[in-house]
Amino acid sequence: MMRFVTSLSILAVAASLAAPRAEAQTAINLIALQGLAPFSTLGNSNAGKAALAANLAVTGAIQTGTANQPGLQPLPAQQEQALRDAFITGGDAAELADGLGTKLGGIYQAAARYSSADDGKTVQFTNVAPAVGNLILYTFTLTGADANAGKFFFANGTSKVGTNPAVPVSPAALAILTANGGTTDVFGKAYGKPAGSLGADRFGDSRPFQTEPTLLKYDGTDYFGVASDNSAYLYGPPKGATYYGQNLIGSPSFPSGHTTYAYTESTLLAILVPERYLQMITRGAEYGNSRIVVGAHYAMDVIAGRTLAYYDLSQLLADNPAYLNLKEGKADPIANYATAVKAAHVALIKALEAGAGEKISAAAADDSSRFANGAADEAFYESTQTYRLPVVYPAEAGKVEDVSKIAPDAGYLLTAAFPYLSLAQADHILTMTEGPGGGFLDNGSPFGLYSRLDLYKAAANAEELRPKS
Repeated sequence: MMRFVTSLSILAVAASLAAPRAEAQTAINLIALQGLAPFSTLGNSNAGKAALAANLAVTGAIQTGTANQPGLQPLPAQQEQALRDAFITGGDAAELADGLGTKLGGIYQAAARYSSADDGKTVQFTNVAPAVGNLILYTFTLTGADANAGKFFFANGTSKVGTNPAVPVSPAALAILTANGGTTDVFGKAYGKPAGSLGADRFGDSRPFQTEPTLLKYDGTDYFGVASDNSAYLYGPPKGATYYGQNLIGSPSFPSGHTTYAYTESTLLAILVPERYLQMITRGAEYGNSRIVVGAHYAMDVIAGRTLAYYDLSQLLADNPAYLNLKEGKADPIANYATAVKAAHVALIKALEAGAGEKISAAAADDSSRFANGAADEAFYESTQTYRLPVVYPAEAGKVEDVSKIAPDAGYLLTAAFPYLSLAQADHILTMTEGPGGGFLDNGSPFGLYSRLDLYKAAANAEELRPKS
C-alpha cells in the first residue's frame, strides 16, 4: 500500500490547511461571504430575532443533553466523541474515516493517520496514496479559507491575515455588509455579550461557552488518547498541564470551520467510496454536531459550515475555473478537479481492496460500528438539517426550489458518486428531497439553496436507481 508521510508542527498544520491566503479576501472568499451574508441581517427583523433566540436555546439544550436529540450512541459516548473530534485531521480525513465502517474504516485509518508524541503540539500524518492526500489537502485548504474569511468579517468587519486579526476588509467585502443593512457581532448583540464586554469575545460573535446560561463541563480523552476535558478546548488547558487544547476565547464563532472541514472531507470520502455514502455524510453531521456538544459552536454555525462545504465542493466538482489551479497550502494545484477525483477514487479503492482481500462492495457491508443502523443514521442526520430553527424567509418556506434552475452544480454532489445519474436526474432528486425552506440562509439565492440540500435522502434515492448487475 502506497503511503506518504508529512511531519509538521501543529502551528504549521493550521497554517497550511486552513489559514487565510496572503490577501484579505480572494474572489471566492467574496462569494462565500456573500452567501453567508443573510446572517448579518438577522437582528433587523422579528423573524430573525426569533431564529437567534431559538439558536441559543437549541444549542444549550444539545450541549447539556436535554434536547432529546436522536443520537448514534448514548450521550456520554457522544461527549467523548466530541472531545476527540475537537482535533482536525485535515491532511488525511483520518478522524472521519470510521464512517467507512468497521472493516474499511480500520484499513483506512491504519494507512492514513495522525500521530503525536506530545499530545498534538507537533504531529505527523500519513495518507493512503498521494492522489488521495493531495485531493483532500487542496479541497479543505480552499473551503477552510472560505470559512476563516467569515469569522472576523462577521465579527467586526475585519479580516485575519497571518497573526494579525484586524486587517481592514476590501471595499467589495464591506459592500456585502452594507448592501442589505447587515451588521457585525450578531451573536454578541443578540445574547448580551457585545464585543469586548466582560466574558465576551473581544472581536465579536462570542461562542456558546461565553453566552449560554449553563455550560456542561465534562472529562474524557482527546484524539491522541490523553486524559483531557472540554474546557481545555474552550478556554485552553490549565497552566502547566501536560495535555493539549485550544483557546477559543478570542476566536469568533460564525461560521464553524470544524464543521466545514467535516462536511468537506466526509463528503469527499462518500464520493470516493460511494458504497458508504450514507454513512459518511452521517459522520460529517456527527462531527458538526460535536462542535455543539463540546460547547464551541451554535446550531447556526454548524448549518453555515455545512452549506459552505456543499457549495464549494459543488463548484470544484463542476470544474469552475475560479476554484482551480490555486496554490492551496502544501497541496499541488489541481487543474481538473473531476479528473483528480477519479484518480483518487481508483487509488483509494485499490488500497482498500488490497487491505480487505475482497471487493469493496463486500468489505463495505462489514460494519458493526455506530453507523450500522440505517434508521438511526437517518434520524440523526435529519435532526441536524435545520436543528428546528424557525423560518426567517417565509416566501421560500412554502415552495419547492428547483435545483436545476437555481443551483444546477449541486447535482455533481451525486453524479460524482453515482455516475449512472445524469446531472438533470441528480438535480431532480435533490429538488424532490430538499429539506424545509426559509431558513436563516435560504433567502432565495443559489448559495441559500445549498442549506436545504438533504444528501441523506437524495443519496438513498440515487441508490434506488443503481443499475442491476
